[in-house]
Amino acid sequence: MELELAGARVIVTAGASGIGRQIVSAYLHEGAQVELCDVDEAALERVSSELPAARSTLCDVVDRSAVTSFIDEAAARMGGLDILINNAGIAGPTAAVQDIHPEDWDRCIAVCLTAQFNCTRIAVPHLRQSQNGSIVNLSSAAGHLGFGLRTPYAAAKWGVIGFTKSLAIELGADGIRVNAILPGIVAGERQRRVMHAKAEQKGLTFSEIEAEAFSYASIKDYITVEQLADYILFITSPRGRTVSGQAISICGDLKMLA
Repeated sequence: MELELAGARVIVTAGASGIGRQIVSAYLHEGAQVELCDVDEAALERVSSELPAARSTLCDVVDRSAVTSFIDEAAARMGGLDILINNAGIAGPTAAVQDIHPEDWDRCIAVCLTAQFNCTRIAVPHLRQSQNGSIVNLSSAAGHLGFGLRTPYAAAKWGVIGFTKSLAIELGADGIRVNAILPGIVAGERQRRVMHAKAEQKGLTFSEIEAEAFSYASIKDYITVEQLADYILFITSPRGRTVSGQAISICGDLKMLA
């Protein structure tokens, strides 16, 4: 399928590893221009070496001044902006609500939700000049199912869906599409850390937590970063031009999160 993304101008936050890195790689494969940012300096060094066609910048998306500089300068280098992928996020604490430190709550909301506002408000004036303007916000299955012992993360991801749907209404007249992706249980080290933390909280083994998690899904398998990137490419391509305001689950039909 020809996605017509050659030359597209793309920004990916937290693009140096995991889901973000795969998204960067997928856009490069389609011939797009890609600028990414991340806070992980070691990961930035690796991605700069492995994907030299993408320009990498150290930037904390919670820092509004840094975000403004990064997005404005990236758009200037690329000659504009067509696609913003708000991928940055953190797992946040795994604990009963009364045991969560307020600072951990604040940080999780800041990175998973407020940072998307920080990036979007700077990107929108550039996206208005595009003929294929699109924003994708990373939410989670926790954004519509809830997630016990993970309340800051779930609250932020529910917020992302409200942010997405409201932006789709607001920006539709400008031809800018806005969608949220809700991954389920994604393969990778971050998911393993979350499951290990859950196992410790519940006094269970990792295998027991893993089995419980998949027991609530129709497709009992991990979601891959490749699947997520492929879907994002489609909805941000001209072929996805009428897809907007959607909270798209890629989760194996999860009924709940354990």
